[in-house]
Amino acid sequence: MDKILRINMGAEGEPSATITSNKEYEGLGGRGLTSAVISKEVTPLCHALGEENKLVIAPGLLSGSIGVMTGRLSIGCKSPLTGGIKESNAGGQAAQVLARLGYAAIIIEGKPKTDDLYKIVINKDGIKIVPDNSLKMLGNYKVIEKVKEEYGEKVACLSIGQAGEMKMASASIACTDMELRPTRHAGRGGVGAVMGSKGVKLIVLDDKGMSMRAPKDPEKFKDANKRFAEGLQKHPVTGQGLAAYGTNVLTNILNEAGGYPTRNFKTGQFEGASNISGELMAEIEAKRGGQPTHGCHRGCIIKCSGIYVDKDGNYISKQPEYETVWAHGGHCGIDDLDKIAMLDHLDDDIGIDTIETGVAIGVAMDAGIIKFGDADGAIRLVKEIGEGTPLGRILGSGAGTTGKVFGVERVPVVKNQALPAYDPRSVKGIGVTYATSPMGADHTAGYCIATNILKSGGYVDPLKTEGQVELSRNLQVATAAIDATGLCLFIAFAILDQPETFQAMLDMINAFYGLEMTADSVVKLGQTILSTERDFNKRAGFTSAQDRLPHFFKVESVAPHNEIFDIKDEDLDSVFNWETTATTN
Repeated sequence: MDKILRINMGAEGEPSATITSNKEYEGLGGRGLTSAVISKEVTPLCHALGEENKLVIAPGLLSGSIGVMTGRLSIGCKSPLTGGIKESNAGGQAAQVLARLGYAAIIIEGKPKTDDLYKIVINKDGIKIVPDNSLKMLGNYKVIEKVKEEYGEKVACLSIGQAGEMKMASASIACTDMELRPTRHAGRGGVGAVMGSKGVKLIVLDDKGMSMRAPKDPEKFKDANKRFAEGLQKHPVTGQGLAAYGTNVLTNILNEAGGYPTRNFKTGQFEGASNISGELMAEIEAKRGGQPTHGCHRGCIIKCSGIYVDKDGNYISKQPEYETVWAHGGHCGIDDLDKIAMLDHLDDDIGIDTIETGVAIGVAMDAGIIKFGDADGAIRLVKEIGEGTPLGRILGSGAGTTGKVFGVERVPVVKNQALPAYDPRSVKGIGVTYATSPMGADHTAGYCIATNILKSGGYVDPLKTEGQVELSRNLQVATAAIDATGLCLFIAFAILDQPETFQAMLDMINAFYGLEMTADSVVKLGQTILSTERDFNKRAGFTSAQDRLPHFFKVESVAPHNEIFDIKDEDLDSVFNWETTATTN
């Protein structure tokens, strides 16, 4: 991956493509690369939907290789939702294909001077940027059907639905899975709106005629990859739990722990949790002829996804993730898996973040727009987002906007991004991550659930304040580094608990690039990425005031533990303490 493809959608005459060397950003991949480009090349105070913003699409350092779990893709920009820097991460085939085509990144800049909609086709022979207005206001599934007719089924695609075209702040970018379905989404922060603002509807990636990326030391890489895979398969989470029940295995676990936000964060337990659990979902999928186990990209051995079908065996959606089941389920008081799967399908088709959308609907329910538990009403509201009705546009702008429009006091957002499926009063480590991550409220930025609830990498009592800042700090640093590699975040369970698996990961990177990375190198990489992101946010006007949870978490206790979020502000301000140390020194 020694090339960067720059596409100027606002070039004189027509959009143009330029291939440049990756020398300026050498040694960076995934989130490390997207954040570096955005921080250096985008004016922090620009309008997120303006021509000065850029959309950066980058595979990880190991993507396109034979390495297991290396198919994650980072998409970066200035976020129209948070106003700060954004890296949104997705699975699917796009990262592997883009890497095999030799590109470290695609950087889309400028804006077209007409209202034409474009598709970009990239293969070994070059790049084509062509207007295709037949795609206007199509959902992702219809877009991909047209791709199959024209390009066959051995390509990978990135596309936006109606929400991205309408430049809604919750709009996602769909990445196709192994069966060429648009089911893997870079969901958070409105990256789809930025793609829409560039006039790009579809990117087709075709790696026919290209080979796997070759490591510097093939034998050492093969050995390290084997040891790494064995470590993942013997760990109870990555080798058993996720494979058997998917990410939704967490529903019963979090509900029992009292950390399952219900009816817009009014309580920490949902009486209907067993009706939407991962265990029941897997049972239904197996009974109906769906798939309880499925990988989102080739090379995935954890296989935490699945295929959800209706009572007649017809495809509805990929297996809804835990956060999706929560956002459209417990958060909204809905306990019907078929309805939740349909909501997931609509989200994927329209191209909207399931977390932001579900939380926005829950806020609307709190305002009395529809009642909690009204599944059909929720489906109707999501369809309105795709239709672009006034109410749909409000909901498609996210939970924060929805709360302001309808005068709701309890609006669970940080940096205007909706909180995911863990109550920060009952799981305080994740509250630190929500508050302080440069990305806005984001569980994947530092997944303290691993240690607070699942006791992976040790144990920090989720109800106590002690140790939470250090836990979040360490996991945010580790996550930023992992996001740069193209490895799936779920490998963290194994590398936290198995030193030999962590070493195998290091050995993979070192063998591939001829490096001598150590654990300290990983820490330094993660810290550098986070500091780069925080610097952008500061220049965009962010202060410590944005590193806070909404006030109601400090004053409203949550059942069943009757806890509040009581970690002090000065402790939150110490999360990124290496920056203070560097300044002092």
